Amino acid sequence: MTDTWLIVGLGNPGAEYQGNRHNVGQMVLDELAGRLGGKFKTHKSRAQVLEGRLGIGGPRVVLSKPMTYMNVSGGPVAGLANFYGIGPDRVVAVHDEIDIPFNTVKLKVGGGEGGHNGLRDISKALGTKDYLRVRVGVGRPPGRMETADYVLRDFGTTERKEVPFLLDEAADAVEMLVREGLTAAQQKFHPAKTDV
Repeated sequence: MTDTWLIVGLGNPGAEYQGNRHNVGQMVLDELAGRLGGKFKTHKSRAQVLEGRLGIGGPRVVLSKPMTYMNVSGGPVAGLANFYGIGPDRVVAVHDEIDIPFNTVKLKVGGGEGGHNGLRDISKALGTKDYLRVRVGVGRPPGRMETADYVLRDFGTTERKEVPFLLDEAADAVEMLVREGLTAAQQKFHPAKTDV
């Protein structure tokens, strides 16, 4: 196995989805691509990829944005992992998460998919849930709005002002995860629990 990391930003293809909450994973990947100073290229695995290093002498990474719809992200992810010889322990899925507040970033390995069909498909394709996740909080739908309708809408006006900071923080979390490991990244990005 290689020491390369596969970092996948989940979302839907097409201009109409670009600003959706569901596409925040791909927005984070665009932020990381900007830091690497590179451009995505189409790969035969039905994904756009960018290879590079995070910082001088940093870990080698393959940034990837599947070109399939969210619910069938598994094929491209498994295809890339196979192509580059990357094990599930070095696969990082960056995705929207309704179960944590907007403007919050959390990291974990394995666990459930929380109704997230993109993650469910990746787990199925990789044959394990034990890959890393960078969960980008988009908050819960207001009132009785359906979850699917909520995540397929663009961020609200007030949220939009905060989105660049959220993307920056999520990109920092990805970088720290691959450089220093999950525990160090969780200690930095998870808010400290206060005794009440």
